[in-house]
Amino acid sequence: MRALTVALLSVALIAPATVARAEPTPTELTRRIEKSSAELERVVEAYNGLAEKMKANRAAVDRLRERIGPLEQQTERSRADVGQLAVAAYKTGSLAGADALLRAGDPTSVLDRLSALDQLTRQRQARIATYTADQRRLLDEKTRLDVTLNRQAAQSRELKTARTRIERDLSSLYEMRRQAYGRATEQPAARPDSAADAPAVSGQAGVAVRYAYGALGKPYSWGSAGPNGYDCSGLTSAAWRAAGRSLPHNTRMQWSAVAHIGRDELRPGDLVFYRGLGHVALYVGGGQVIDAPSAGRNVLKRGMNLMPILGYGRVR
Repeated sequence: MRALTVALLSVALIAPATVARAEPTPTELTRRIEKSSAELERVVEAYNGLAEKMKANRAAVDRLRERIGPLEQQTERSRADVGQLAVAAYKTGSLAGADALLRAGDPTSVLDRLSALDQLTRQRQARIATYTADQRRLLDEKTRLDVTLNRQAAQSRELKTARTRIERDLSSLYEMRRQAYGRATEQPAARPDSAADAPAVSGQAGVAVRYAYGALGKPYSWGSAGPNGYDCSGLTSAAWRAAGRSLPHNTRMQWSAVAHIGRDELRPGDLVFYRGLGHVALYVGGGQVIDAPSAGRNVLKRGMNLMPILGYGRVR
């Protein structure tokens, strides 16, 4: 009994340690990496969308500042003119009016002069009121945009924190993948396709397709739109920018910017959007797309049914 008890205790002590030292299988490592990569991609696309909105708001603030400056100068000039007019009226207006009434002459001309003075004063005061109202409206708009920028900057910091956390988690997973496969990232293709291998497609769509072919083999890089690395929406926006069309660097915004089409209407250069709008790829024909897959991988060409598809879009 004593020997049996000792043996059972030994098993109880050894078993947890054995479980704790168990290494995850390559399949488990891949699953965990893909899950974290998908989470990172959602954060990156949210960050990209916020960056696009902040860029637009900064441009709007700059335009307002350009308009506010001259308006302030005009208002100050008008205010100075009326101020001088008021001083002159205070110093000479009543005496001049009394002298004119007492002096021999046509009373009608005196009234005309006083009426003209009053009308001039009213006109300048009206101008000041108009300028002041415009200035107030623009300053209110600028204040609103400044509040928006501050809020978005806070959100951007939150997204950066989340991105840092996920990248830290990915780093540890990549280390385990290196131990399992010998590499932390995909092995680049021996001879990736290039722009010279692109199918013959005419027009701007052809330019976008050739650009995407030229990006094959380049690494995924979060928040990047080339030329050395890309994330998914960065690749599609860069490809179409080369073709002279502007697309926002964000999957959800690209979905809103394109004309939605059916699967049977697909042609090279169109965009393929995936469920959740967390990923987008460029269709290159033959049921294939070119995309920047996820962190640790390279831009590649593959079958378009790589994940559930939300819809298809054509750049307008």
